[in-house]
Amino acid sequence: MLLAVSSLRCSHVFVSLVVAAHLLLASRPPAAAQLADQATMAALQRELAVAGWDSDSSSYCGWRGVTCGVGGADRPVEALELPHRNLQGNISLVSQLRSLKRLDLSGNSFRGPIPPSLGSLDALQFLDLSLNRFEGRIPSSLGGLKDLRSLNLSNNVLLGEVPDELRNLARLQELQISGNKLSGRIPGWVGGLTDLRVFSAYENSLVGVIPRNLGSISQLKVLNLHSNQLEGGIPDGIFLSGNLEVLVLTLNRLNGSLPASIGNCQGLSNFRIGNNELVGSIPFSIGNISSLTYFEADNNRLSGEIPPEFAQCSNLTLLNLAYNGFTGTVPDKLGQLKSLQEFIVSGNSLGGEFPRSMLRCRNLSKLDLSYNRFNGSLPEDLCNMSRLQFLLLDHNSISREIPRGIGNCNRLLELQLGSNDLSGVIPPEIGKIKNLQIALNLSFNRLWGQVPRELGKLDKLVELDVSNNQLSGCIPPDLKGMLSLIEVNFSNNQLRGQIPIFGPFQKSSRSSFLGNEGLCGDPLTSDCGTLFGSDYDSDHHKVSYKIILAVVGSGLTVFTMVSVVVGFFMLREKQEMDAKAAKVAGDVVVPRPQIAAGNVFIESLKQAIDFESVVKATMEDASKISSGTFSTVYKAVMPSGLIVSVRRLKSVDKTVTHHQNKMIRELERLGNICHANLMRPIGYVIYEDVALLLHHHMPNGTLAELLHGMVHVEHEPDWPRRLSIAIGVAEGLAFLHNIAIIHLDVSSSNIFLDSHFNPLIEEIEISKLLDPSKGTASISAVAGSFGYIPPEYAYTMQVTVSGNVYSFGVVLLEILTSKLPVDEVFGEGMDLVKWVHNASERGETPEQIMDARLSTFSFAWRKQMLGVLKVAMLCTDKTPAKRPKMKKVVEMLLESKDNN
Repeated sequence: MLLAVSSLRCSHVFVSLVVAAHLLLASRPPAAAQLADQATMAALQRELAVAGWDSDSSSYCGWRGVTCGVGGADRPVEALELPHRNLQGNISLVSQLRSLKRLDLSGNSFRGPIPPSLGSLDALQFLDLSLNRFEGRIPSSLGGLKDLRSLNLSNNVLLGEVPDELRNLARLQELQISGNKLSGRIPGWVGGLTDLRVFSAYENSLVGVIPRNLGSISQLKVLNLHSNQLEGGIPDGIFLSGNLEVLVLTLNRLNGSLPASIGNCQGLSNFRIGNNELVGSIPFSIGNISSLTYFEADNNRLSGEIPPEFAQCSNLTLLNLAYNGFTGTVPDKLGQLKSLQEFIVSGNSLGGEFPRSMLRCRNLSKLDLSYNRFNGSLPEDLCNMSRLQFLLLDHNSISREIPRGIGNCNRLLELQLGSNDLSGVIPPEIGKIKNLQIALNLSFNRLWGQVPRELGKLDKLVELDVSNNQLSGCIPPDLKGMLSLIEVNFSNNQLRGQIPIFGPFQKSSRSSFLGNEGLCGDPLTSDCGTLFGSDYDSDHHKVSYKIILAVVGSGLTVFTMVSVVVGFFMLREKQEMDAKAAKVAGDVVVPRPQIAAGNVFIESLKQAIDFESVVKATMEDASKISSGTFSTVYKAVMPSGLIVSVRRLKSVDKTVTHHQNKMIRELERLGNICHANLMRPIGYVIYEDVALLLHHHMPNGTLAELLHGMVHVEHEPDWPRRLSIAIGVAEGLAFLHNIAIIHLDVSSSNIFLDSHFNPLIEEIEISKLLDPSKGTASISAVAGSFGYIPPEYAYTMQVTVSGNVYSFGVVLLEILTSKLPVDEVFGEGMDLVKWVHNASERGETPEQIMDARLSTFSFAWRKQMLGVLKVAMLCTDKTPAKRPKMKKVVEMLLESKDNN
């Protein structure tokens, strides 16, 4: 303790000496000031311990993230850019770099108040302190930065009101203060910042009205104030300049009507005003906004008819008017919106027949007309919308029969037709919708006849509800083919006979089958023997006997398949070992492989990468870095000195190389995918029947190595770094899901860390090249790494988005506990997920399952970890439908980060 205090005092003395030196040099010539910069950089090197900054302070202009001005050896520092370096410490020394123009310390772990001394940096033009843990008030001294163009203080823990002194920042173009705990009103002087282009203050506790003088900012392009407590109307003036491109005001308490002047902003692309108290109609001038892409006005009190002028917004992708008071019909002209993907008008008073015009929207993936007054029948060509995934028509007055053409909706994930006036039989063609996964709801109609046996083909379906109809006959045994079924409801029909002996049925509550006098068996208490006599008991034993045979037969089939796969790998491994042994013994001369194809996507690297060196590295065990389900990664050193990672697809995937042209096109396309948390291929090499994929080398290895002690990391324990990695991985997966790519093997071994410990998800190419929907379903049967595979994969044989969420949940549990996904310490038949979920049964608290080195470090860390644990529990829920989407996971993790 005495040593720590002594060290702290020495540090303060050193800082004081540096500050004193600057005071002495303030009136000295420029050369002396430059020498002061050298002293400051030496002090910063000691205080912040920036990786890559050497001990020779005279070379500070060559340090990474440091930019110096012109001059001799001791040039003044003009830019200090150290984002996402996991730094912490005292940054007040930075204020001594008097020539500084750019300061970027975003995405680090800085705490405490923002040093007021930063306000003395007279030359500063760019200041970014976002994504840290700065607290307290915004220093009024920042108003002295007269030349500042951009100020970003977002995502910290700042309190209080925005200081009036910032009114002096007359040249400010960007002001971002979002994601804090700021209170008070939006200052009126913001409207006086005539050069302001971006004003972002969302997710605070701001009150009062939006200043009317914001309309005087002619350059304003982005105004984002969502998730505050703002009141009053939307100022008419903010649309007058016509330059606004993004307006986000959701989750406030705004009232009043929408100004007609909105039509002035022809470049407006994003307009979100949901979850307010706005009234009146949508102005017809909305049709003037040719660039409009997103229009969200849900959960307000808007009324009138849906303006047909929306049809003139040819770029419109999302139109959400849910839960308002709109009346009339859906305008026929909206069928002209060829780019429209989501049309959501649920919870209004719209009527008329089903809007056939919407069938012309070829890119429509979600059609939500639920909770309205639509009537008439459904068209036979309902599924001309080839991309339709969500069809929500429940709680209307739609009548007549369900068209048999419903079977053509082969992309549907959810079908909601409940609470209508439908009659006739359930068309067996519904069984053709093989992708139906989330729900099939036909409840509260007038359907009659038998439950079609074809429904048993819906092997991905999670929820089935046919309750409150007039269905008769027995529940078909074929429904046992619905292997993903979790929730069922057959109640209040005229069904009879034995409830099929099927896990999802027996695990359901009694209420799922009540109201059918003729039904018997579990989970009902009625005895089928009493209802049907002794002959039934005999038949029951026959059925049970058949079930046992079927189970045994299935088990033998699975055992045989697994044996074949294992045998194949063993044979392949033996062949490779024999070849290596022969090579060592000199028995054979190994011919040089003939390279069939190869390319490097990055022009500047083409001369640095040698294909033969790439191939050679994959033939040496010493070069092996890691091994995943579908590939093995090697480290390859080029003759040029460049180091690359080479991923060799395993033999089970070699069928891919039979379609080289297709694979090459896909690799080149993936090379253009841009996201900070995805590892993109930089090239490929194909020889014989082997495919090699090239990537940048990641010096910090994998997340698995970091978590389980396989690499040495300074400053451990380090929860902020782990949380930052978790958020990065979540954002990468959310991006993949948004572009319809499902990863086949989400695991900590497939998450690589760059030199700044930013996470990059690997094996994206495998996920796309081996897409199970393109004829490689056998791959999906063994997709994933042991311990990360969701339980439903065992019977669905299909990778899913919710399966990715489960695997990511396992990664979160690894991050929280520092334990392996599968370990003997959990006990027999137990993995990490079960061990965590069963903690309460063992009498253990959440704190007892988290890594104590992290959870006991500080109260703030513990609070964040508890928040992340809740997210992990949701992600690893055994019911796929209950797992959140990755986009929501990102939001919850960011909320946990802000929670301290």
